[in-house]
Amino acid sequence: MRRLLTSLLIAAALLAPFASTKAQEAQDEKETLVLIDTDKGKIKVKLYNDTPKHRDNFLKNVESHLYDGLLFHRVIKQFMIQAGDINSKDASMDKHLGDGDPDYTVPAEIVYPAHFHKAGALCAARTSDDVNPERASSASQFYIVTGKFYTSMELDKMEKEQGKKFTPEQREAYMLEGGRPDLDEKYTVFGEVVDGMKAVFKIQMVETNTDDRPLKNIRIKSMKVVEK
Repeated sequence: MRRLLTSLLIAAALLAPFASTKAQEAQDEKETLVLIDTDKGKIKVKLYNDTPKHRDNFLKNVESHLYDGLLFHRVIKQFMIQAGDINSKDASMDKHLGDGDPDYTVPAEIVYPAHFHKAGALCAARTSDDVNPERASSASQFYIVTGKFYTSMELDKMEKEQGKKFTPEQREAYMLEGGRPDLDEKYTVFGEVVDGMKAVFKIQMVETNTDDRPLKNIRIKSMKVVEK
């Protein structure tokens, strides 16, 4: 009996480092959740671990309270809602918004087709290809996709015209949840909404001006990292 107990203790000691490693790997794979509290409700997003530069930059902005008080300055139905212009907090209604960024960019982390522009995708805004061929992201501005629904025939046509092939997951998402497949491979998708799409669609439906800015300001009250 004593010999058996000793053998078990030795086996446990040998396995302990492996168990510890597995536990650490599980911890490393845990995706960070951020709660975005807006004038139209709360939106909870998770940040992907395989876009670490965008994850860490977004968390830095959250923890420094950079987003608190900023506006959703660009809203387009069947497309997306955009925020993060650092000049938007106290902007008058006649001020053009969309150019306010910190003085650096984040290198593109386009992980396709694993991450794509389905409804609820959290993506980094950026300047256009003609001035930004590397497709580097804004250090603060982001958008959440609302998009529209696509039929199987429409997706087939896009595949033929663009010489691409949608995965079964993409086809299902674009047909049943909606999205914007035309943006795939062009912008970094670094997270997704896990709760609060109702608030996202409330923001999408507001009336806007010719610059796509809501006629009534919609603010980010605060952002914070939360537990599951």
